[in-house]
Amino acid sequence: MSERMQAVLRAIDAANAADRNLDDGMPEAQLYGKRMSEELNRLFPEASEVLQIAARGQHVERWKLARSEYPEGRAGYLAWRKAQGVHHAEVVMGMMAKAGYGAEEIEAAGRMLRKEGIKRDAEVQALEDVICFVFLKWYFAPFAGKHSAEKIQRIVEKTARKMSPEARERVLYEFDLPEDLAAAFRG
Repeated sequence: MSERMQAVLRAIDAANAADRNLDDGMPEAQLYGKRMSEELNRLFPEASEVLQIAARGQHVERWKLARSEYPEGRAGYLAWRKAQGVHHAEVVMGMMAKAGYGAEEIEAAGRMLRKEGIKRDAEVQALEDVICFVFLKWYFAPFAGKHSAEKIQRIVEKTARKMSPEARERVLYEFDLPEDLAAAFRG
């Protein structure tokens, strides 16, 4: 791991340490970043530095844009998510510039964090696959406990559609899903 990558990862972790929301005794965004790095290392051990940075920075300072500041409903949710992606990209890109990364690498991280090129760009897709695995591994069960079976089915179907065929196949191998949910990953 290069010194400049270490500097960016430290900067992301330091920013996320300010999250007052706790999960498992840690700032929520910081824990999420560590989980993203762990899953990336497991799923894509040869990931580029830029992809490693994007994975760690996926939720950098997420708490700064409250969902409650956006309208209710799907349109408000999508606007909030898009604003989050832009914010994450801007923060990480600034950290990368400060650490000495070049314009091409910085913009690549920005594209990944804004999710520009899912299904077309291998690294953007890899990041999306990691995001989906992190959701399924650590956040799906608590989410499922709060929502109807119909909503859970829709969320699982949307998650599966975002994933690469290889990642969907791996989900079937790694997770013991009920048949109705597993069917979404077979399609």
